[in-house]
Amino acid sequence: MTLKKLNCEMTVCKVRRMEDAIVDGNFLFIGKTDVEISLVCETAHAPRETLERNDGWLGFRIEGQLEFSLIGILARISKVLADAGIGIFVISTFDTDYILVKAEDFERAIEKLRADGYEIAD
Repeated sequence: MTLKKLNCEMTVCKVRRMEDAIVDGNFLFIGKTDVEISLVCETAHAPRETLERNDGWLGFRIEGQLEFSLIGILARISKVLADAGIGIFVISTFDTDYILVKAEDFERAIEKLRADGYEIAD
């Protein structure tokens, strides 16, 4: 399986209103529930005003469109990283999944994933 590196630093934050979550950039993921509005975006385009904010994430995209019938893809990746003591933040879209790790853990995550047989593409 191939994981493609994302080419930017990411920010995970919480905003007060949906209007605050609409930002520029190539990567924008909004999660809205009955208790919060979360936003994951490129740090360079993160909103100035947030309720909470966590910078310094880098990540990977699982290449290819994942069918809903596939089982255990994220479980295997998260186990490799958990066994290495690396925390993750996961985003799932209709087509695929994204795995974010803190920037200081990124090179070690690449090393551990490659050792487990994953191809890491630039």
